[in-house]
Amino acid sequence: MLAEVDGQETSNGTPRGVSNGAQVGEGTPAEAAGRSFKVPPESTNGLSQNGKTTGHAPSSTYLGHDREEVTRILIQALADMGYRSAAESVSRDSGYELESPTVSAFRTAVLDGSWARAEELLEGAVLAGSQRQGNGLVLAVGADRNTMRVWLRQQKFLELLELREPTRALTVLRSELTPLCSEQHSKLHFLSSLLMCQSAEDLMSKADWDGAHGESRRILLSELSRCISPSVMLPEHRLAVLLGQVKESQITNCLFHTNPEPPSLYSDHTCDRCHFPSTTALELDEHLGELWQVRFSHNGRRLASCGMDPYIIIWSVPDFKVLHKIPAHTNSHVCNLAWSPDDKMIVTCGKDHYAKIWNAETGDLINALERFHEPVSSCVWAADCQTLITGSFDKEKSLCQWNLKGERLYTWTRKHRTEDLAVSPDGHWLVAMDERNWLHVYNFVTRELEYEWDLKVRPTSVSISQDSRFLLVNKTDGEAQLVDIVSRDTIQKYQGHSGGDYTIRSGFGGADESFVISGSDDGLVCIWHKSTGIPVHRMEAHHPRCNAVSWNPANPCMFATCGDDHKIKM
Repeated sequence: MLAEVDGQETSNGTPRGVSNGAQVGEGTPAEAAGRSFKVPPESTNGLSQNGKTTGHAPSSTYLGHDREEVTRILIQALADMGYRSAAESVSRDSGYELESPTVSAFRTAVLDGSWARAEELLEGAVLAGSQRQGNGLVLAVGADRNTMRVWLRQQKFLELLELREPTRALTVLRSELTPLCSEQHSKLHFLSSLLMCQSAEDLMSKADWDGAHGESRRILLSELSRCISPSVMLPEHRLAVLLGQVKESQITNCLFHTNPEPPSLYSDHTCDRCHFPSTTALELDEHLGELWQVRFSHNGRRLASCGMDPYIIIWSVPDFKVLHKIPAHTNSHVCNLAWSPDDKMIVTCGKDHYAKIWNAETGDLINALERFHEPVSSCVWAADCQTLITGSFDKEKSLCQWNLKGERLYTWTRKHRTEDLAVSPDGHWLVAMDERNWLHVYNFVTRELEYEWDLKVRPTSVSISQDSRFLLVNKTDGEAQLVDIVSRDTIQKYQGHSGGDYTIRSGFGGADESFVISGSDDGLVCIWHKSTGIPVHRMEAHHPRCNAVSWNPANPCMFATCGDDHKIKM
């Protein structure tokens, strides 16, 4: 647990790991992470220990890149991969150190729990750009030295509690932390409450902290490194991060990306257009009425569809045989359906004012929710498969959460008709679309309203990307809009389809969700490149309208559409 830090990622967005070239299990923490690969004074390659030229030195650049930066990143990468002899050899031959002795000493102090030494080195640190910068500890622009002290002293406080030394821990809290956190009353109150923990296990649980012998010191060092200039302490796993950015950029720039495998570093990435799904391979015509929804299961092995018929059909994939024809809502249209995250259940919504939970394996009814006063329009599952959320035209129960027993757990109180819903895969966001022009965005964990958004035009569907970052809104004005769900900034717009007066659904798809796909009131299916908004494909699908689309999450070369002509097309 760190002051003011909730995230569990490193500063460069990579998963937590060992710090800056450290390998878990190699000697003591300091020995594992503190090797700076120093160069002896008698270095004979034309470079002195600090990288300054002394003789016939090679060029200061490498194909346009700074030679020192490239070399130090290579040294770190070799150490990360366990090639320590090679890393030391590169350091010795090049004359460049991974980091200076002062930075190495700071790392050692943190990993060994030498808190006085760590604070002493921190006190001597200078700000980036200072004339005294030298090779010592350099703080990044905007870094707060007091915040770094709080992190160090908080770790010290927790470790003393873990050692069952409450008197010394209380002294640290009163004389070292309180002066720095005088205005952070909630933090001081929380830390004070930890003094009451009866065991180390209780402390770790309440503080969300894994102890001095866990990863807590490495996590602390990682957070501290965010405040230190990257020129003296490289961000963790820097080469891996740069290579990841290269791959992401190549995928982003691939207009017909259909290969789910990560791009090779050996060559530039491109996908041939001939592999892009652009022709109708199969038509399914078991339904007798208009179709309003078609959805692949999360594993891509089944497909479910519904519409004006009183039943839903579950198909096997890829042979598309009918597995179940479930009479979901007797003598009533089926407005919508949703697969549970484990694909074992399906919830359906009907114009008969009911929502029902079904066993997707057997087709048996699990439970019917209490009757609504108006049709149920939409449904989504929570990530744990234990609860679901319904949207209804019933303003008294327009947005509700239920358990599998059919018990209502919570009712959001805003009085509007809900027409469509989306929940983020990470379980943080819940988005409800009303019958007017508004989106209501909730924190699904706290159930609090985060914000409301007036689109100025009526939306027809909403969906959230698999990384839980982006919200896709389809609208009646013939435009789909990609929005950053946190900042609310519009990232991209997609045009070329028509909205009309009915629900037209859109979604994400393809390898790495590289595309946006949408039905259209004029019967077309339209596909755009997600990042650029460039139209990739446009084809006739249904007559008179294409109502819904679904891209197979397990097969980037397969998507399904359905429409008013009673057909599903693959």
